[in-house]
Amino acid sequence: MNKAQLLDAMAEKAGLSKADAKKALDAFVGATTDALKAGDRVALIGFGSFSVSERGARTGRNPQTGKEITIPAKKVVKFKAGAELADAVS
Repeated sequence: MNKAQLLDAMAEKAGLSKADAKKALDAFVGATTDALKAGDRVALIGFGSFSVSERGARTGRNPQTGKEITIPAKKVVKFKAGAELADAVS
């Protein structure tokens, strides 16, 4: 499902116009992004939670040359599915 299909589904299920669904999705993405940038965790009970984790520096290999390279440390976003979502998918 791409963004346009998600917007169509949101508009239909919530009884909103596509424009209102787009505003709602953009607001959710923006608020989640801001919270994660600030180091906060975003938890949606039953759906799941988003959090930021630190990935340490490590050594890897260039697949073309086989030469060792250093992969720098960085922050990554993690998502952990909630119980209701996990049960629905199973």
